[in-house]
Amino acid sequence: MTRGPGWMLTPGDVVELDLGIPAGNEAALRRPAVVVTAARVLRGGPTVVQVVPLTRTIRASGAEVVIDPDDGNGLGARSAAQCQHVRSVATARIHEQTGNVGPVILGEVRETLSLLLDV
Repeated sequence: MTRGPGWMLTPGDVVELDLGIPAGNEAALRRPAVVVTAARVLRGGPTVVQVVPLTRTIRASGAEVVIDPDDGNGLGARSAAQCQHVRSVATARIHEQTGNVGPVILGEVRETLSLLLDV
């Protein structure tokens, strides 16, 4: 799904975005990410949202959530949500929405974020 008139993000959306040039070990360049911003915030049409980048490199890390591809999420390969790389990005960086991870995986990502952030 590409962006068009009336396009609106929802929590758990998998989006293709450009994170730019990396510094150190940051996730960067064009890659998929999961939108983790709350629905009540997204309804307001923000110009900045919070995302967790995805990678195809699966590591044994308590900071990552493994996501298997399915018809709903639009992923082409097994991926890991890199919760340790959560960041705020301008919606202008988002090129398209390709699917949604669903409530179970979104819950796992948010739980991992809360552990990382100690909230």
